[in-house]
Amino acid sequence: MGYKSDIEIAQEAKPAFIGEIAAQAGIDEKYVEYYGRDKAKISLDLLTEKKDDPDGKLILVTAITPTPAGEGKTTTSVGLADAMRLIGKKTFLALREPSLGPVFGVKGGAAGGGYAQVLPMEDINLHFTGDMHAIGAANNLLAAMIDNHIYQGNELGIDPRRITWKRCVDMNDRQLRFVVDGLGGKSNGTPREDGYNITVASEIMAILCLASDIIDLKNRLGRIVIGYSYADEPITAAQLGAQGAMCALLKDALKPNLVQTIEHTPAFVHGGPFANIAHGCNSVIATRTALKLADYVVTEAGFGGDLGAEKFLDIKCRFAGLKPSAVVVVATVRALKHHGGAAKEELGTENLELLEKGLPNLLRHVDNMKNVYKLPTVVAINRFPQDTEAEIELVRAKCAELGVNVALSEVWGKGGQGGIELANEVVRLCESDNEFEFCYPDSVSIEEKLRRIAGKVYHADGVNFTSQARSQIRKLRAIGCGKLPICVAKTQYSFSDNPKLLGAPEGFEITVRELRLSAGAGFIVALTGDVMTMPGLPKHPAACDIDVDENGKISGLF
Repeated sequence: MGYKSDIEIAQEAKPAFIGEIAAQAGIDEKYVEYYGRDKAKISLDLLTEKKDDPDGKLILVTAITPTPAGEGKTTTSVGLADAMRLIGKKTFLALREPSLGPVFGVKGGAAGGGYAQVLPMEDINLHFTGDMHAIGAANNLLAAMIDNHIYQGNELGIDPRRITWKRCVDMNDRQLRFVVDGLGGKSNGTPREDGYNITVASEIMAILCLASDIIDLKNRLGRIVIGYSYADEPITAAQLGAQGAMCALLKDALKPNLVQTIEHTPAFVHGGPFANIAHGCNSVIATRTALKLADYVVTEAGFGGDLGAEKFLDIKCRFAGLKPSAVVVVATVRALKHHGGAAKEELGTENLELLEKGLPNLLRHVDNMKNVYKLPTVVAINRFPQDTEAEIELVRAKCAELGVNVALSEVWGKGGQGGIELANEVVRLCESDNEFEFCYPDSVSIEEKLRRIAGKVYHADGVNFTSQARSQIRKLRAIGCGKLPICVAKTQYSFSDNPKLLGAPEGFEITVRELRLSAGAGFIVALTGDVMTMPGLPKHPAACDIDVDENGKISGLF
């Protein structure tokens, strides 16, 4: 059998009618809002009705520091959920939605791969149910109302030089990072410096993912700080009267999206990518609903454990009162050899020396999950055909020294059947209680929260604050926001803020250059290094390889 691409495998799959998937998951049809035959939104009334039902066990899937060699975190999440159903466990999958930026850029989509995918793969990676468009519309409505308020007389005294709210578009477009708008004379607005974020980095995305219901959503939208007045007072979306209309645009986007895996495991795919610059988790509503419907819920967080898992645990779990029962850290032998210094063309050749040099990256992520957050942990090796038994055994031996088991995952080629070993280990870990704790308490200062994240999770020697960051910390304290959790925006390619420091670097410090308040989301974003909230496209974007034929069949989408 020849090689098949992810999209070819997905197009050959035979999805069940989504109503059947809902019924299988115990969702009454009255809660199902159909978007065609293979996807649906689920009414928020379902969660309200089941609020007193017991929760299932929550399993977090994270990964080592990502490399061009690939890790397969979403693929492993999908395959694990399928495998758990194969061993007789009632399981639900809760994933994040893809962003069009990476889909057309370099990273790719977020629907899994091979025979461990969620369907319909093309829809999920493109427009899906329109959630991203709704988030962008709500974000840009607020931007329009800010500039209109200034144009109409500026009763609130908004200082155009201190507007912090940016417009957004769900595309990698570096040209829009910094713009000047309002040109063309008095009738066309007030000229000012402006800029765009990618939609998934908008505070609206975080608010949607952290809101507990529609009233909480509206209240959070009202608390958004859009900038400051000439009198140095924060101005909110509620003062502009924007929260009601924004909430109206988002009322359907707040409902979780129900889809299925190739093997018909029910899955919510709802919100939350980009853990390097956002909090990078799927919605609280999707996770909570899944926990009411199943005995086990498999979910993922973005990028490596230092970004996605840290934010999942320190932000999402803190706000939503969630407690994971187990953590899966996904790694590949190829990626570990890359961390050890192997060139791309050498990744398929056995090299125990470079593998051993790269293993500290995995071991640091495992140690963080097990000893910082006190969670039962298993390592999933997403196996490639070129991986040798000697390499696998080396990984097993090093993880055993930390008291953590390794399970092989071959779900890309075998679907759920390739994840049975992993599923059994996860179920075993879920049987014991754990002493889950956060990396930092709410009570400590902004600086101390950052020092604890940097020291305990990144293993940095310290944190440097620019003069701008220190000034912003003083302002955040003055307006009563000094105790909020921290969302660190950092390169995904290193524990440090330098993407070139691979493996498990030591002897470095983290530089915080800027702090941004996300009052509606309820956290402070700390920008480190040169991380951007609007990515750019690579020299050869994935978009160049995507096409559609006369029958509407898409090709080149991974």
